[in-house]
Amino acid sequence: MTMHLNDVTLTYPDGDGRLTALDHVTLHAEPGELTAVVGPSGSGKSSLLAVAATLITPDSGQVLLDGTDLVGLNAKQRTRVRRDRIGIVFQSANLLASLTALEQLTVMAHLAGEAPTAAGERALELLDAVGLAAQAGRRPHQLSGGQRQRVTIARGLMNSPSVLLVDEPTSALDSERGAAILDLIRRLTTERELATVMVTHDRDHLAHADRVVEIVDGRAQALAPA
Repeated sequence: MTMHLNDVTLTYPDGDGRLTALDHVTLHAEPGELTAVVGPSGSGKSSLLAVAATLITPDSGQVLLDGTDLVGLNAKQRTRVRRDRIGIVFQSANLLASLTALEQLTVMAHLAGEAPTAAGERALELLDAVGLAAQAGRRPHQLSGGQRQRVTIARGLMNSPSVLLVDEPTSALDSERGAAILDLIRRLTTERELATVMVTHDRDHLAHADRVVEIVDGRAQALAPA
């Protein structure tokens, strides 16, 4: 399933005027490919990800998911799209301290009304896919930083999405653990035919990408992959 942001502009109130976060930005994300979005802090990267996730509605432009423009959907329809078709991996793991790794995943399915047995089976499969089957019963304080990030990635895949949006996945990790997380995202993108968009400030990550978009002061340009 292809995601295409077409000529997207987003502004925020700023005193008596408006601050432009995204200035006519275009981006493509194809199944099985990793699109990296790079740029300095405050350049508009996170705003772009929020627009792609339908968490923010742009001033103008299109957010196309297999040809359907998500911008025109109402709040209930956007929630359904996020629940059924988009996986989101936030910069912070945001794991619930009282829940095991397995429960971090199954609680999402429970909120969506899915049968517990089916949810449990899929959660175990995902934990195994990210190399954490043996840690399914551990709580966040019993996991390393890299393991917690793997749980977060597995949680983002719990709804079997077509599009995966990842925000600075290695910002809290050392270089070795960060490299392992990048390898994992690359592998899952290929194996699961995900259209993955990953925001990063680290240009070393670009070697994992099929396409690269650089954002500076809200404007985007395509770069050749590293």
